[in-house]
Amino acid sequence: MIDPRAIIDPKAQLDSSVTVGPFSVIEGEVEIGANTWIGSHVVIKGPTKIGCDNRIYQFTSLGEAPQDKKYAGERTFLEIGDGNEIREYCTMSRGTVQGGGYTRIGSDNWLMAYTHFAHDCIVGDHTIFANGASLAGHVVVGDYVILGGFSGIHQFCAVGAHSFIAAGSIVFKDVPPFVMVAGNSATANGLNREGLRRRDFSSETIETLKKAYKIIYRQNLTIKSAIEMLQPMADTCPEVGQLMTFLQTSTRGIVR
Repeated sequence: MIDPRAIIDPKAQLDSSVTVGPFSVIEGEVEIGANTWIGSHVVIKGPTKIGCDNRIYQFTSLGEAPQDKKYAGERTFLEIGDGNEIREYCTMSRGTVQGGGYTRIGSDNWLMAYTHFAHDCIVGDHTIFANGASLAGHVVVGDYVILGGFSGIHQFCAVGAHSFIAAGSIVFKDVPPFVMVAGNSATANGLNREGLRRRDFSSETIETLKKAYKIIYRQNLTIKSAIEMLQPMADTCPEVGQLMTFLQTSTRGIVR
């Protein structure tokens, strides 16, 4: 399963079912789980831990030192979950001490060509990153988020679950869950209703979230006042509670 032209450090721990293509380089302190397939010309540096059933295509770079001038060779980490599709020229950096030491990518993500995941990013499960989408350092991305092609997220931003970032968007503030944004600088463009329908959210939940969206974005309220108005809805709709919690914990302010 290991092409003889690949270079594998003896210290690397690869499950016996792992496939590695020609001219790939896997350094020490790399752990790779069962049934992961690695194409040709892939470079993986450690400390990096990769789960099971991933597909990693040619010219991908995983676990390289972070692109951060403060980085001084400290021992930091990259962790990748299970079942991810990682396409050509994808890059993922390890974390920094200042950011907690870890970059973490979840499971069942579809990461297209030329996507970039900078140091200390935390990405959930079931996301889609179209070609060229990029995260700066310390970005947190929730489950089921979709980033359109060549979109970019500024450092320290949070992107809530089930949100949608349109192609070419540049995001400088936090994106609440369930919301669509577009533009440079990105602005809110409504509820991600189609995405919610595709994921089997009930019509009642979608209608309630639509009302919550109008409270946040259509009534000219402060975030504090919007949260107060959302509280009764959150008592009966967990998704509104999720939205309200995101607003309460946002540190950069939200995309408007």
